[in-house]
Amino acid sequence: MISQNTIIAGILLLISSSQAFADSSSITKPSKYTVQETIEKFEAAVESKAPGGWVIFGRIDHAAAAKDAGLEMQPRMVIIVGNPKGGTPAMTKSATLAIDLPMKALVWQDDQNKVWLTYNLSEYGAKEIYPRHGLTVPDDAAKTLEKFLADASDQSTQ
Repeated sequence: MISQNTIIAGILLLISSSQAFADSSSITKPSKYTVQETIEKFEAAVESKAPGGWVIFGRIDHAAAAKDAGLEMQPRMVIIVGNPKGGTPAMTKSATLAIDLPMKALVWQDDQNKVWLTYNLSEYGAKEIYPRHGLTVPDDAAKTLEKFLADASDQSTQ
């Protein structure tokens, strides 16, 4: 027989999971590809914009770090991406912006082996991240960044 505590824990887990997908500061898209394919497609989409200044700074493999610590985790790969042409001038005005930039995308696999790509919306950066460092982002710049992120994530998940 299932205990009341087990039922409550399951409900809380379901609520917290649905809130993660409902967060208005980020977007999570399902991918029809494997984790590795999604990563490769996302990086290729960013690299195709290299003439505009976009670069891949690196990756953080959380699952590999967990394994090194003797723990198990589904794939969780953070891809660090940015545009020094856009970020550097802002960082020269406020050095602390470097704690929040460059941007990141997360490619991850859930317990049902479904692959997802998550990133922060540009509006979140414009309304939360930049102001906390005393900076503003022009609306047109935020819209341009959002288009870039939507295009890159669509190319890597659809």
